[in-house]
Amino acid sequence: MSAVPYLSLSIWIPILGGLLVLATGSDRNAQVARFMGLLTALAGFAITLPLYVGFDASSAQMQFVEQHEWITYFNIQYVLGVDGISMPFVLLNSFITIIVVIAAWEVVQTKVAQYLAAFLIMSGLMNGIFCALDGMLFYVFFEASLIPLYLAIGIWGGPNRVYAAIKFFLYTLLGSLLMLLAFIYLFRSSGSFDITDWRGVELTMREQTWIFWALLASFAVKVPMWPVHTWLPDAHVEAPTGGSVVLAAIALKLGAYGFLRFSLPIVPDAAQEMAPFMITLSLIAVVYIGFVALVQADMKKLVAYSSISHMGFVTLGFFMFNTIGMEGALVQMISHGFVSAAMFLCIGVLYDRMHSRQIADYGGVVHSMPKFAVFFMLFAMANCGLPATSGFVGEFWVILGAVKFNFWIGFIAATTLILGAAYSLWMYKRVVFGEIANDHVRVLTDINRREGLFLAILAICVLGMGVYPAVVTELMHASVADLLQHVAAGKL
Repeated sequence: MSAVPYLSLSIWIPILGGLLVLATGSDRNAQVARFMGLLTALAGFAITLPLYVGFDASSAQMQFVEQHEWITYFNIQYVLGVDGISMPFVLLNSFITIIVVIAAWEVVQTKVAQYLAAFLIMSGLMNGIFCALDGMLFYVFFEASLIPLYLAIGIWGGPNRVYAAIKFFLYTLLGSLLMLLAFIYLFRSSGSFDITDWRGVELTMREQTWIFWALLASFAVKVPMWPVHTWLPDAHVEAPTGGSVVLAAIALKLGAYGFLRFSLPIVPDAAQEMAPFMITLSLIAVVYIGFVALVQADMKKLVAYSSISHMGFVTLGFFMFNTIGMEGALVQMISHGFVSAAMFLCIGVLYDRMHSRQIADYGGVVHSMPKFAVFFMLFAMANCGLPATSGFVGEFWVILGAVKFNFWIGFIAATTLILGAAYSLWMYKRVVFGEIANDHVRVLTDINRREGLFLAILAICVLGMGVYPAVVTELMHASVADLLQHVAAGKL
């Protein structure tokens, strides 16, 4: 038990701060809302730093645990805790929230308080997902996080925002209902909603298989895995820049996290039985979606498809059941949080000036925006896995894990390095290099100090993690080893 409720504070500071920002009301108080939003985001991140400093990396046990009675009749409790798998994502989420607030400072001019409140509340709810150790508490946070993102897309999005928001909401909600049925079945089998108790529940292979499929219906949509990925490009294209950043950097990680917290430890025999199927879907995402990204004319849609391909690497790493593959997948998740956020922010910088995301509308941007071109190049390189960037570390480890598991699976997975370079660098070449394509590009102004600030922060993260990944990997060794040991032991 922790003396200071760091996890509760990491959840409720952003939520309560978001409600206070919302209370500032109309856009006459927009500047007040911005400063309150920034202070809340900074406070939310600051309260997560003791989690990193005080974390015992040698232990696989849940740490900073908080436990309180909630709904006693159903034995539902407010239980929070983090291990080496979940703790880095709490920090990542709180960090990205600061970037989103800074990025929106001058760009969002209408309903400013509501916009910032939506992202602050969403930040708290997502921290709740990563910290929850009670199934119903997890489900409440998991479902509640849909609402702010749905509103962000539906209110501040593009011309087809309503269609994209409803499609996003329905896809994720329908899958989650099957997850709820699985949770209720596990409650009936164990008498508890405690996730740690569910790891010890005796289940037949038939029961495990049905539960695995129910959980897959929810988590596969969230990742998203092929073929339930079609909502993501629409959501990204229509979402405001902040929505795309949070969607790619954090929301996509929730499904992958669900596999590690529920599917693998609770139904390990079914997970091993279904591994060939999951590996096949992952390879399709890596290769096929990589080719789909290559033919996109919209920059946002291209990066959206690249996110699906990169998340295919994550699920591939999980279901090979070796240490280097799983740790590589976790590193890839965190790296993708930085790189995808940076890519969408770069596209947002261009869109704020030109109000176009079409690659054909650009060309020669380097002549008007040389500083921007440098940052954009770094992030494009990281997106295709350049060594010394964070994008290389996770992909390289997953490929090593795949080769250890099966050479040909590793060989197929390695094609992502070629495809990633193809679609990332070809987009960069058409947008940034060459002669100035039109007068709109000729009069573009380079990034200002605010834009330079958030791009520089993300550049430091991308390079820092690429050069010294141990800052993250040291945290997860014990937890990953414990999970793999539990999966190998099985229940049958």
